[in-house]
Amino acid sequence: MEYSCFRLMLLAVFFFPAFVECRTRHYKFNVVMKNTSRLCSSKPIVTVNDMFPGPTLYAREDDTVLVKVVNLFFLVSVRHGIRQLRTGWADGPAYITQCPIQPGQSYVYNFTITGQRGTLLWHAHILWLRATVHGALVVLPKRGVPYPFPAPHKEVVVVLAEWWKSDTEAVVNEALKSGLAPNVSDAHTINGHPGAVPACSSQGIQKRLIAIRFTWEFLVVKV
Repeated sequence: MEYSCFRLMLLAVFFFPAFVECRTRHYKFNVVMKNTSRLCSSKPIVTVNDMFPGPTLYAREDDTVLVKVVNLFFLVSVRHGIRQLRTGWADGPAYITQCPIQPGQSYVYNFTITGQRGTLLWHAHILWLRATVHGALVVLPKRGVPYPFPAPHKEVVVVLAEWWKSDTEAVVNEALKSGLAPNVSDAHTINGHPGAVPACSSQGIQKRLIAIRFTWEFLVVKV
């Protein structure tokens, strides 16, 4: 399959450079701790590449995606929200399809995107690490396949999530002890930021000017 794809790419480069169909996309996730401030307080959180939310992955339908996860901190596994056809071990549930990645170790997720397109979610799949270890996976149509609507002038990824001032593992542990539901979050976030809070720094609050007479597409995913 990889050899056939390589031959197709060589032919396409010489004869049809605009219609390269299949491609292998490489990404690297470094799982690290980062001190982060929200809602007038700070706490250390687990992140990917020092980003909250994590990086957005882009691919086209039929692409092969390789994500190397280097775990520099804690037991972690990552789920990609993709139909795993004969690659179930790349779906990431810890202790179900694979063992979690140990601190100081790495693992390469290798999967092909088949029969899916749109904006999907990738996230950690152990404990409550998904509260901060998450991001968008944008699957574009195959080259030459048009949008089912007029092509936008601009695309913006929007990740909707929540923020707890407390350590999320302490929140879930308290819920397990009491038998009650976990405490609700302190705020909802858009791309990692809550709205403005009186007496708090507004640094990091996202503001975006929207140009009129242009078509904008918002790629929305909820954690």
